[in-house]
Amino acid sequence: MPDDSPAPGADRQPAIRVTAMPADANPSGDIFGGWLMAQMDLAAGLVAMRIARGRTVTVAVEAMTFLSPVAIGDEVSVYADLVSRGRSSMRIAVEAWRRERHAEERRKVTEAVFTFVAIDHERRPIALPPAE
Repeated sequence: MPDDSPAPGADRQPAIRVTAMPADANPSGDIFGGWLMAQMDLAAGLVAMRIARGRTVTVAVEAMTFLSPVAIGDEVSVYADLVSRGRSSMRIAVEAWRRERHAEERRKVTEAVFTFVAIDHERRPIALPPAE
């Protein structure tokens, strides 16, 4: 079931951009959902660490639906944006988009909201710094 929402504008930069490789795929050449989820977690983690100005951990991921497959050689761009923040937690909306190797059209493949908590060196939750 393809997603017809418009691709992010050229002025919006992905948190992560990576090429899907053979080691990331099943024998049929489709990229593992777990690999894609890991890329999304990395992208959200980069945003979370910038906001927390330190260590963070993933504590939850809201439901993911895979809208379109990713194939070996596809460029995967992952966008991550802060949705809300609490005392020590952050909710980050993440979208993954694919572009075939020799094409310009991009297609959304999945989205989810990741929740992170800021932690100290002993892995205890700590307050986020004031918002800028």
